[in-house]
Amino acid sequence: MKFSILIAHYNNWNYFQECYQSLKNQTFQDFEIIIVDDYSTDDSYQKLKELALSDSKIKLFQNSENKKVGYTKHRCVEEANGEICLFVDPDDAIVNNALEEIQDVYSVNPSIIATYSKIKLIDDKSNQNGIFKFSKKIKNKNPYFFNVNLEVAHLFSFKREAYFKTSGINENLTSAVDQDLYMKLYEIGDFYFIDQFQYLYRLHDKGVSQDKSKKDKLNSNWNQVLLDTCNRRGLNRIYGQNPNNISNLSKFLFEKENTFIKKIWRKLI
Repeated sequence: MKFSILIAHYNNWNYFQECYQSLKNQTFQDFEIIIVDDYSTDDSYQKLKELALSDSKIKLFQNSENKKVGYTKHRCVEEANGEICLFVDPDDAIVNNALEEIQDVYSVNPSIIATYSKIKLIDDKSNQNGIFKFSKKIKNKNPYFFNVNLEVAHLFSFKREAYFKTSGINENLTSAVDQDLYMKLYEIGDFYFIDQFQYLYRLHDKGVSQDKSKKDKLNSNWNQVLLDTCNRRGLNRIYGQNPNNISNLSKFLFEKENTFIKKIWRKLI
């Protein structure tokens, strides 16, 4: 079972060095590293080229111009050759036995098409800064699951053959790309929650999801992902309303999914 570790890179060489080392330290070594550089404007790409010359696992590509994250992640999958794909952001890292644990799950559960796990938070100096508390096991085959509480997150792996049964990553998205991928794969097969910390997510000012200046664009993309999901699943009514007529679908679903009764129900199950 070969893995393709997918990295959409842009101006991130300093943090990427730690990310790369976490890949080199894996206890399971049958993998390739697909890096697509989104036309970096610093000297990152030149340094990546030098690194690729010294490591045959690295397959390096560069966009002809800055295409943004949707296009770049889409290309990552297209360039991959492994049976199992997983995205690692260049400013993050994974624990040493992550690939081995994932490989074990697929070997024992051939019907599973995707895995996800728990996340530790680190700061810009790589010091632990808490945990992401929302990751948890979900119910499969629920047409009304939208991941609005972010139960499914990193480290997310998926079978490449399953990916090509979907319409693939939306190249036009500039945020919420991972959420779009999760929803599309959720519709065609079962997810497996690995109840272990596998991913180290870095909190820093330049992080995409942490950049307050991009909040409106993030919300817009997330709303579009949710609406596309509803339409793809043929859901004409959500909590008694037509999703096409809801101006802020993400807020609407989050509020409906987090009433007092809903929270108690989730705890009970």
